[in-house]
Amino acid sequence: MTDETVDCFNCGRANPEWAQVCRSCGVVLRHGEDRVVPTGRYPTDRDSLISIGAVIGTIFAALLIGLFVSSLNPTDPTVGRGGTPSPSPSPSASVAPSVSASIPASVPPSPSPTPVLPATVVFGTTLDGNRQVTDPTETFTPGMTFAHSLTSTAPFGVATLGEQVVRLNEDGTEGDEIVAAAGNQLPVDPAGTTAGFVGPDAADFVRDWGVGVYEMRIYSGETLIARGQFRLAEG
Repeated sequence: MTDETVDCFNCGRANPEWAQVCRSCGVVLRHGEDRVVPTGRYPTDRDSLISIGAVIGTIFAALLIGLFVSSLNPTDPTVGRGGTPSPSPSPSASVAPSVSASIPASVPPSPSPTPVLPATVVFGTTLDGNRQVTDPTETFTPGMTFAHSLTSTAPFGVATLGEQVVRLNEDGTEGDEIVAAAGNQLPVDPAGTTAGFVGPDAADFVRDWGVGVYEMRIYSGETLIARGQFRLAEG
């Protein structure tokens, strides 16, 4: 080996005299030829182009090998498990029925919901020790005792409650005739939540009010706290 060097005609790097390719750029060395300095931005001489083409070919071949190897190792989890992927369900061909284009001239307003009252009234003929009806009924005939009881979700807070009785129409709609004014007082315990009253024979009400459907409304002061319907009928 000698200390002589040969300059790369492509990049100018000094290489040992025995080297066949440049250690810097990889171009085949031209022993005995002067370095060729590119005149443009990119090398145009034949050997440089051959070297560049070889590099590009190597990269392209590596990409092809990578694609081939990846195809041998699919990522589909169903491969190798013996299962067959379930086919996706086809969309239903049914079509929703067309909406009628006719629109009513006017839509009646929805009735307002009946407000929930804090107390409940029950009708019957007898009361138990807690002043509660034991045999509920909504129809009274002569010979039956008229009784009713009241249960509240909160203490009454007053010593007396007002009771009003209104005659209803046969279809249950609101009537105008008040047969008993709200001035009728039912004594109650202000701290209590239950109360009851045993009245006279229903024959008295049939005689005074007549047969029909009635509604009892119970007030605490001027506030309605309970309401319930009953019927008076001939025996």
